[in-house]
Amino acid sequence: MLSVKIVCVGKLKEAYWRAAVEEYAKRLSALCRLEITELPEARLPAAPTPGEIAAALEKESAAILPRLSGTVYPLCIEGRALDSPGMARLLERAMESPGAVSFVIGSSFGLGDAVKQAGRGISMSAMTFPHQLARVMLCEQIYRGMQILRGAPYHK
Repeated sequence: MLSVKIVCVGKLKEAYWRAAVEEYAKRLSALCRLEITELPEARLPAAPTPGEIAAALEKESAAILPRLSGTVYPLCIEGRALDSPGMARLLERAMESPGAVSFVIGSSFGLGDAVKQAGRGISMSAMTFPHQLARVMLCEQIYRGMQILRGAPYHK
């Protein structure tokens, strides 16, 4: 069974985000081993300088990297865009090789270069989404991809 890790910087504060992720985690429990890890955001002042942002991303990267395994896919705007069948193919390849895949969702300032270089970046859209919504969307797309692989009608 495929091991899917989602490493996120930041917490889901609102109950509706948590409920949505829990629903997809429940659906995925029969299809893969899902592990979601929440890491704290580095503290920054209200108007951080570029140097402070870089230092925060480096600190977050140091916490993220040891938690990754298998093929790594950082979610970043400069990554390649995938459609749902593309996500299914990505999951299928992960099942064939190490049997593990890790997705990374960064903080509001994104991901550090070390995390981006640890894998192949993917983008959900050219638009920017809050990390809470990105987590829900990622869980849904993983579920949709697994359903595509099973030939189930959900993805239509």
